Amino acid sequence: MTSRPVPVPSGLDAQRALGPEWAAWLDALPATARGVLDDWELTAGEEAWHGFCSLVLPVTTADGTPAALKIGLPDDESEHEHLALQHWHGRGAVRLLRADPGRRALLLERLERTDLSERWDVEACEVVAGLYPRLHVAPLPQLRSQASYVDRWAAALRRDAATVPVPRRLVEQALGLAAELTAEPATAVLHGDLHYENVLRGERDGAPDWLAIDPKPTNGDPHYELEPMLRDRYDEYAGAVRDGIRRRFHTLVDAAGFDEDRARAWVVVRSVLNAHWAHEDAVRAGRALDAEERAHVTSCISVAKAVQD
Repeated sequence: MTSRPVPVPSGLDAQRALGPEWAAWLDALPATARGVLDDWELTAGEEAWHGFCSLVLPVTTADGTPAALKIGLPDDESEHEHLALQHWHGRGAVRLLRADPGRRALLLERLERTDLSERWDVEACEVVAGLYPRLHVAPLPQLRSQASYVDRWAAALRRDAATVPVPRRLVEQALGLAAELTAEPATAVLHGDLHYENVLRGERDGAPDWLAIDPKPTNGDPHYELEPMLRDRYDEYAGAVRDGIRRRFHTLVDAAGFDEDRARAWVVVRSVLNAHWAHEDAVRAGRALDAEERAHVTSCISVAKAVQD
């Protein structure tokens, strides 16, 4: 083992601008990571990777097994990640080797760095649709309901309905659909954030396989899952935005055998909520939307409209 300092990538450290809880977590992160490495007798490699709210270190265990150490922001969404991974037991997802929920530390199998970002979007949608039935197991009693989150987010959207930069018709539609959808019981464990970069190449039963990482697990409606696959890689739609969105949407629905109306409703709800979060971030910082946030809101509105046209 080595006692050299644990680096925090600059892209992750920049998230301290999101608020004091982020800054506090990032300030403590090097010591937290070092403590886990020492306690679990892990040797870290030279690289340090990161997601939006997590540090990932390639490591080697004491017996020489390559693995990945992930340490996440201690928020609600990451609290039960280990439970879902443990329950999936590598079925459609990365294998969990060890967990310390208090430190939000997960020791995971080492997968390839290859994700779905460079795959043809229709092919990628087919891969993700194939993961849905592997991940959507029966609800786990320890997990929160996705409806509880959506209810809270919808209440915040209703509060800001007059100022959020989304057509009022769409806002009212999203609020109405959210109320209907969340009134129904959960039927499955959801990943919650399935998109191109959260599916990595691995191996199962001696053959290559695509596996999900970084779940935000809740109990809910499987139709909730589609929206990230429509909004991400938005620039690839170029001059055919509507047709491109609809092509992905129908690929996911058909390959997964989903109900088209329910899938459409959830896409509208999630798209409008995503646009509202950008508005909330700007208001919290006391400024107008920046160029990146405006582009994000535009993409959210386009997705919500395209699946309905």
